Amino acid sequence: MKQSYLFSKIYLLAFFISLMISCRGQYNSKKENDNVINTLSKKVDSQIGEYVGVFQDSKENFWFQTLEKGVAKYDGEELVYWTTNDGLPSNRIVDVIEDDSGNLYFATGAGLSKFDGKTYTNYSEKDGLCSNMISNLLIDSKGNFWIGTWKGVCKFDGTRFEKFPIPYPKVETQINPDTKDWITSIIEDSTGNIWFGRDGYGASKFDGNLFVHITTKEGLNSNNVQSIAEDKEGNIWIGTRVAEKDNAEIDKRFGKGGLNKFDGSKITHFPKIDGLSESDVYVIYKDQTSNLWISTISNGVYKYTNNKFINYKVPVSVMDILKDKDENIWLGCAGGLYKIGEDGKTKNITIHGPWN
Repeated sequence: MKQSYLFSKIYLLAFFISLMISCRGQYNSKKENDNVINTLSKKVDSQIGEYVGVFQDSKENFWFQTLEKGVAKYDGEELVYWTTNDGLPSNRIVDVIEDDSGNLYFATGAGLSKFDGKTYTNYSEKDGLCSNMISNLLIDSKGNFWIGTWKGVCKFDGTRFEKFPIPYPKVETQINPDTKDWITSIIEDSTGNIWFGRDGYGASKFDGNLFVHITTKEGLNSNNVQSIAEDKEGNIWIGTRVAEKDNAEIDKRFGKGGLNKFDGSKITHFPKIDGLSESDVYVIYKDQTSNLWISTISNGVYKYTNNKFINYKVPVSVMDILKDKDENIWLGCAGGLYKIGEDGKTKNITIHGPWN
């Protein structure tokens, strides 16, 4: 339990760090091999980052997000870090998405950064962004660009930002004032509803007109929602964290958290599965074959398929999950990058690999 508390607390504190304040502007990126680090040429091996996120673009390049080193691009041959020296507004990168034109958008600790392959365009609160501390990004099926931050949600039309207020449901649990407007997750379900995960106010569904709130009153283990995903049957899976771990008193850091399954009317919990109850679930990821992958703090990662949970051991806490086009499962962790190959074995991927 001490280890679980330590990792979740470090993770939350790391998200509070804003490395530098940005303003909107144009930056000409340098060639990859000029003034960025080609880590494969380094003799000393190290983890890709202390906290790692994973994204694969349409050209099959990997972009590994870190909280301290910027973003590392792996194109199949070499690993290159992109940092503030190249035009990013911050070296704290927490999410990456790609639009239909191939532009990449980086969620950073100092605002939003758009990269067209040559030039960075950076946006901050001075441009109308609701907070420089971005947590997640989504472009939905209608082309709406949603930005989740530590101060709520805003929409972006490519030029202008518009704040998108979400009502506060009445909750009985204590609210952490530092995280009450933290948007932890944004997804679109198969019927076009937008779901927002909130740290203290549960999950909120927006159907285009009205909001529906799912909280502990409806059966959630915790109102501190960290992740949301939809399965192939249309059930909504919600990962939560134990809010009591924020308590300054050690003997009061125990409570409910973990995995919840919502079928539209009732919520199912999973107390018999190690790590999925009375703990933290930061990521629920649906892969290309509709299997769900569920992170844990100290019990590795679970694959949910054919109504069964299959466990894969990982020595550190899992914070991000991606299945690539070669069927490998990449795990961004608090402690580096890991990969589960077709043989089911877990490998630590450092700056020198092994990539194959």
